[in-house]
Formats: sequence, structure tokens, C-alpha cells
Amino acid sequence: MPRSERDALGELVLPDGAYYGVQTARALVNFPVGGFRTSPDMIRAYVLVKKAAAMANVELGALDKGKGKLISRAADEILAGGLAEQFLVDAFQAGAGTSTNMNVNEVMANRALELAGRPKGDYAFIGPNDHVNMSQSSNDTFPTACHLAVIFAADRLLPSLSALAAALEEKSREFATVQKPGRTHLMDALPLKLGDEFRAWATALRRAGERVAQRKQDLYEVAIGGTAVGTGANVPAGFRSLVVAKLSDLAGLALAPARDSFEALQSRAQLAAFSGSLRELAQELGTLANNLRLLGSGPVAGLGEILLPAVQPGSSIMPGKVNPSLCECLNMICFQVIGNDLAVSLAAQAGQLELNVFAPVMVHNILGSLSLLGHFLPVFTERCVAGIRADEPRCRAYLDLNPALATLLAPRIGYLAAAALAKEALEKHESVRQLTLDKGIVSPEEADKLFGPGTESK
Repeated sequence: MPRSERDALGELVLPDGAYYGVQTARALVNFPVGGFRTSPDMIRAYVLVKKAAAMANVELGALDKGKGKLISRAADEILAGGLAEQFLVDAFQAGAGTSTNMNVNEVMANRALELAGRPKGDYAFIGPNDHVNMSQSSNDTFPTACHLAVIFAADRLLPSLSALAAALEEKSREFATVQKPGRTHLMDALPLKLGDEFRAWATALRRAGERVAQRKQDLYEVAIGGTAVGTGANVPAGFRSLVVAKLSDLAGLALAPARDSFEALQSRAQLAAFSGSLRELAQELGTLANNLRLLGSGPVAGLGEILLPAVQPGSSIMPGKVNPSLCECLNMICFQVIGNDLAVSLAAQAGQLELNVFAPVMVHNILGSLSLLGHFLPVFTERCVAGIRADEPRCRAYLDLNPALATLLAPRIGYLAAAALAKEALEKHESVRQLTLDKGIVSPEEADKLFGPGTESK
């Protein structure tokens, strides 16, 4: 049946079956913004923080052992997937994440009360603030939960990124003998192997993954124990190191207390830096998508050096048209990740004095980027990269007529003479190789050594 709860602003009636309380109810009225509920990773992280705090408070004698066990049992149920529908606060909310913190506090308190055989709202026995939030503040718990949530999501992304790099490396081996013209400024340049291009893209993604992993390590330093402002007010002696140890065990992570509790609340540099690594990854992925689209363009009027898998019809009016749909989707994801990072950057620099209050929008955008990339990279790897084929005859035909091959003659005949030869080859639509043979500049054997075996005839 409906119940009423009171806070400092007055009394509200809560819906039947609500495990959340009055402060969550106010947030639902105040912030019906985007329909972006707090992410499951963030809820998991926050509940782990609450359980670790309860365990530490019990061990230090600050919290009754029986009540601590009830809070831990409520935490375990939520971690197992229970009460997920009770976490309703929008990602866009009041600063510092107080609404999310209280949503978690209230749901855990009311479930713990239920486990004790007491009615919801009996906060004198187990309360959201006095017991679930004991030795804590939104100021230190929200940044801590942010770090954990991002680590959880990043740990899912990194294997997918590694698999994509491995798929590109496999293609580099498959295309190791496919010769083709290189291009700089989108103009013909010295030849290379198609495999060289794929290997370079794999290397770029490996490097980007290393930067993501490195920035993730910065997040293992957590603010819990600083409470409000970073002073550690209302915290029993030994709580800070103990709660971090408990949280490390629960999360399976080697966490460490923030080296400076004041800085840990004032600065969101670690989250911003991690977001920046996702932006850098998106730039590399966007370049990959652009290159695949360009090399696969055609089938008649484009480059057509590679054949991308056909995954769906490309036009509602042009029969038989097939577009690089998966690459286009990856491009759009990259645009969004880069945009998300801009929001994170603005939020990071907007902090004032003792607290940056904009962590909610930061973690929302970072987790959003991780979700987009984490969901799509496996699809892109399997349905696009793994099925790419080389059009070897086309690559060779381009290479045979590539005027940039004159560069290989420059040490023998000089730069200006080589430039003139390239110009003549282009004007006559004839290969540099054939012109050098016609002019007696090289013998057939020397031409094979210099340019590779020829396929054209005069």
C-alpha cells in the first residue's frame, strides 16, 4: 500500500511497491530530462561501495553487526539483479550525484528493513542516511562509483578492441603479397602491399588500446573516505584504508585510496583523461572506417581494391546497390564518442572550489561511449573485417600504370629526368616500366628487379 515519507522539505506519498524513498521521489519530479536511467554498471558500482562501507563500519564498531548484515544482504540481492526497476533517477540530475546516491541508499535501506521483517520507511531502525550512508557522502561515493563503473565497462571493451586488431593482422597476412599503389594526398604514391595497410591499421588500434588501458589504471585510485569536501568528517579512525580494502575484494580490483582527498573531490582529471583516450580511439577507428570505405568504393567508378562484405541492400531505388553500411555505422559511433568527450571536457573544467559537481554528466557520456564501442566492435569485426577480400587484378592494374614508380629511377637518372618520365607515362597512359624498357634505360631483368614482374604489354 502507499506510504508517506518526510524529509527536510516536507512529506510526500510514495507509490505502492516503491523501495525508493522521498528524496528519489523528488528527483523524479525535478529531473524528468532524457529518460537516461542510471546505468547498470553505475548501480553495481554504487552498491559495491555501500556494501564495502557497511562491512568496514561493522568491523570498526560504528555499525551494529546485525544491521550491517542486513545491508549486505540487500546489496547482494541487487548485485544479483534484484530491484533493478527501483533505480529510476535520470542521468541528468542535480550536481554531485546526490540523487543517485540517495536512490541507492533508500532502496537498500527499505530492502534491508523488509529482510528484518520491518515495514518500509522504518528508518529509525535502518535509515538511508544514518546507516546505509554511514561514513560517506555523495561527494566521495559518487566519484568512487564512477571510477568503478568505467573500469567495469572498459574491461568489456578492451578484448573486443584486441579482437578487431587481431582480425586486421590476419588480413595483413592474407594480403601480404598483394601489390598496389600507395596514395598520399589522395594522389598516386610509391607502391606497397595491401597487407602493409592492414597491418598499420592494426598497429594504430593496438596503440589506442594501450592508451585506454593506461588511463583505466588511473581510475584505480578512489575518493571514498574523504566524505564531504575531502575532510573525512564523520568517519571512524581507520575507515578509509579499510573500506578501500573491502571494496577491492568485492570488486576484484587493486584499488588505492586517493593520494589527496581534497584533490580527489575537486578534480575530475582522471575521468577526463580516460574519456580522451576514447576520443583518440574513435579517431583511429574513424580513420579505419574511412579507409575501408574508400578502398572499397565502386564497383566501377571507385577504387575497388578491396571487396567489403555485402550485409544489406544499399538503396530503396537503385537495384543491386550495396553500401559500406557497417563502416558508416562505425563512423557515426566515432562522431558520437568524440562529441561525448567534448561534453566531458567541458564538465571537467567547470568544477569550482572544493567539488566538481558535474561527474554525473561525465560518467553518463563515458559509459555511453564505452557502450557504443563495446556493442558494435564485435559486430564490425565479424561481419565486416573478417569478410574483406582483395581485388588483386585491379590492384595490379593500378600499380602497372602508377606514374609514381618513376621515383624508383631517380637514383639512376636523377629527379628531373624521373619527373619527366612520370609525366610522359601519364600523358601516354603507359606504364613507367614499359617506357624505361622502350628508352633502353633498364634491361628487362633490371626492370623485374626494380619494379617487380610486369603484366602489361606495350
